[in-house]
Amino acid sequence: MSAWIRLVRSSVGQKYLMAGSGLVLVAFVCGHLLGNLQFFLPPAAINRYAHFLHSNPELVWGVRLVLLALVVIHVWTALRLWALNRAARPEPYASPAPAYGSTLASRTMLLSGLMVAAFVVYHLLHYTVKVESLNGTSVAFHQLRDPATGHPDVFAMMVAGFRVWPVSFFYAVGIVLLCLHLSHGVAAMFQSLGLRNPVYAPCIQRVARGLAVVLLVGYLSIPAAVLLGRGQTYLRQVAEHSAAVLAQTSFNPEAAK
Repeated sequence: MSAWIRLVRSSVGQKYLMAGSGLVLVAFVCGHLLGNLQFFLPPAAINRYAHFLHSNPELVWGVRLVLLALVVIHVWTALRLWALNRAARPEPYASPAPAYGSTLASRTMLLSGLMVAAFVVYHLLHYTVKVESLNGTSVAFHQLRDPATGHPDVFAMMVAGFRVWPVSFFYAVGIVLLCLHLSHGVAAMFQSLGLRNPVYAPCIQRVARGLAVVLLVGYLSIPAAVLLGRGQTYLRQVAEHSAAVLAQTSFNPEAAK
């Protein structure tokens, strides 16, 4: 156990922790995108997907707790390594020019990572806790119901959220920062794990940048489609149906039982 603690406290061990946690988080980001892209299918598809997740709270909360732990580990090791680097070089370089071979992504890894963490908190509050009200109707954001099943209508919620352009703008900023972070972070993971050498390092860097571009386009395509009009008619129909159900329930309390 003492050997394990010494490894975790060492810079090498912390690099392993940061790379390993980052690898799992990248896998989640890719899987999450695949789930979200069901938005471009008929509304029933993503509503079924969301209902399946929420019908298995043990699975969902297990994944959430693991992801939360990984985010904490990733941020903690990043701050620790940054502090160690600062301690090893207390005086900055005399030249103001960036180091040779560095990129904007590599120079802003800590800042972009912390900003992404703040974005994730907001995104979870917006779509998981549902702290957004639905303007223009008597129906609250969390009260939108699928007319066919009566389950929460996630498709309509996504349209209701992203049709507000400040929400889409902030989401876009968060996604850009995330993909900027990943464009360097994915390649850095291989280096931290000792799996990078000069022979295929350029290939790894191209794959990292390509993955970042794919994720950027995939995630931003959803708010862009909403702002261009996708789902507006469906949202209006769902809001009207949900309002009618709520009115009937309030008029006849027995219907809610």
